[in-house]
Amino acid sequence: MRKRGGPEVFRITGARQGLADDVRGRQRRYVISMGVRTLSVIAAAVLWNVERHVAVVALALGVLLPYIAVVIANAGRESAPALPSAYLPAPVRPALGAGDDGAESGAEWPYGQG
Repeated sequence: MRKRGGPEVFRITGARQGLADDVRGRQRRYVISMGVRTLSVIAAAVLWNVERHVAVVALALGVLLPYIAVVIANAGRESAPALPSAYLPAPVRPALGAGDDGAESGAEWPYGQG
């Protein structure tokens, strides 16, 4: 008879993203946000005497974007309750008795043969 305590099987689709990948992704989002902020401040300076309304909007975006970028960059590594379990129990196989093939007598069939 086989023991039930076999090797544990893990499902990798439920595993979290690696820490290095998570930090790299957050750094990338932050750098992109700061690049957009830099472009908006430059656009505000260039457009100040040409199109004042667009320059004010670009300046407001340049002022507000650092806060938004920090919040977006720090949003990571939260536990997601919707992820499936990362552990799969070992499959259970029914054990047959010695010399019991189940086809010799009708006693094993609760409702008769066929």
